Amino acid sequence: MSPSLRRSLAIGAVGGIVNIHTSLVGMITAFRQREFIDGVITLGSLIPLLVAFLASWIAVRRRMQARETQASGVALLGHGLLAGLTATVILALLMIAVSSFDMSGMLINATGKLTSTVHYGLDLLPGTIALLGLGAIAAALGASLHVLPTALGRALTTGLVFTVGLALMEPFVAAMLENIGLRAVENLIFKSGALTVPGTLVAFFGAAAIGYLWRRSGREVTRKRLETARRRSPVIYKIVAFGIIAVLLLALPQLVGERLSFVINQIGIYVLLGLGLNIVVGFAGLLDLGYVAFYAVGAYTIGILTSPASHAFAPQISFWAALPAVVVIAATIGLMVGAPVLRLRGDYLAIVTLGFGEIARIIFLSEWAAPVTGGAQGILSIPPPPPFPREQQLLYYPILLFCVIAAMGALSLSESRVGRAWNAMREDETAAEATGVSTVKYKLLAFGLGAAFGCLSGAMFAAWIGSIFANSFEILVSINALALIILGGMGNIIGVIVGAFVLVGLPELLREFADYRLLLYGAILVTMMILRPEGLLPSRAASRSCGSTRTRRANTHPREGSRAPRRPARR
Repeated sequence: MSPSLRRSLAIGAVGGIVNIHTSLVGMITAFRQREFIDGVITLGSLIPLLVAFLASWIAVRRRMQARETQASGVALLGHGLLAGLTATVILALLMIAVSSFDMSGMLINATGKLTSTVHYGLDLLPGTIALLGLGAIAAALGASLHVLPTALGRALTTGLVFTVGLALMEPFVAAMLENIGLRAVENLIFKSGALTVPGTLVAFFGAAAIGYLWRRSGREVTRKRLETARRRSPVIYKIVAFGIIAVLLLALPQLVGERLSFVINQIGIYVLLGLGLNIVVGFAGLLDLGYVAFYAVGAYTIGILTSPASHAFAPQISFWAALPAVVVIAATIGLMVGAPVLRLRGDYLAIVTLGFGEIARIIFLSEWAAPVTGGAQGILSIPPPPPFPREQQLLYYPILLFCVIAAMGALSLSESRVGRAWNAMREDETAAEATGVSTVKYKLLAFGLGAAFGCLSGAMFAAWIGSIFANSFEILVSINALALIILGGMGNIIGVIVGAFVLVGLPELLREFADYRLLLYGAILVTMMILRPEGLLPSRAASRSCGSTRTRRANTHPREGSRAPRRPARR
């Protein structure tokens, strides 16, 4: 068997393991509660097809990366079908075993609900045939995206991604269509919380057609027009662009309603948190896993200064008057945390900062600090920032204000002399120090500014919720913030926003599946590290770094089927 066939089988086997895992942990059964296409398929039934699609797509991609110029389109399709069908056959064998033997005593999710979901409500034999047939179709589709012409393949990918995203974002999109008076469009696209068959066809082919036309001609025409407008009247161009964005952002809570405004506010809190951590990790290259400490400091400080139920003293200062004190205190603590770790790098820095984050949480929870922080009782009755009442649609605006300030500050820093010094430190700290960059000063500056940004998110979180407890500041907050930066693209401000929407907003819209949130987090991050390690919207430096790494790997490993060069024999 050739190495390429073995690799395709291995990828398919990994897909089969994924199918077994999602089946036995109950994920497929739980996701049957949410329909993808009304009356046709549920999200639970869609998972095995997505696994077959991805296994086929990855297998063909790896085959093409091996630079086998002799591989034809038929051969590539064969490798994709082999990988996708291998994953599907493994799942089919598991379903036969579950149907034939009573495994519920050992595996509580190996029940009739699982087989009914995977077999689309059919009996064993027709259900197995349907599973294998649809798995083959999904695998063929995944492989064909590489075989078809580039413009057509990417257009079909756009249609698939848009359709899946539209189904997952149904609560958001349906509420927005209803609030702007497009009830007829909503009824055409959605029914009972799922896509309708006509809506699915319109979404897929419409997005694919737009993507195809955009790639063939529209992108270049639009780029030239924007460049012409930018050259002729750069000020007016910027004013119009920022005006459109501002109108959309200001009208967003009125478009989505009260319930979804809560989700948007939570996304805004994590955007603010991610922008602060992006300074430390994305700009300066300092892996900080204890960033939740600054988040907690901002929340507790604003609670102590503004709440009438503060335990030690209750000055009841206005939110806006207390904010400068919060920033100064958090920046000072950031310098205190940064000073002892100046000589640490990489994993050692991550471990030490992780310890600082846990120390902060334990201190806020301890009996020693209880006279000030309230201990396990926390701090209650924290007022919202005046003049905004505690309504989700109105509290959106101060959160938006802080996000805009943080984004503008981070953008200014990235393009300044400080940002260039951080960039040099991130690429090679030893070389940066040899060229005259004071690494001590810029590390402390990164920790201080990152803490100031982090305390703003903590202060806004306390005012948004109205009460704080130490359990709200566990290490998972730092992990989530770091994950959204990695997913969106380190060092890129827009990437932080996109990462927050994907990792924070999407799970909130699928709250009924909260038990599998961490599993989905891990799957998304592993997939990103394999397929796009630089993130969805990477910075230019990250793109160059990942591109050079791929080039080195391609030049290091010989082509498949070719012999490695021999060394000259010694005489």
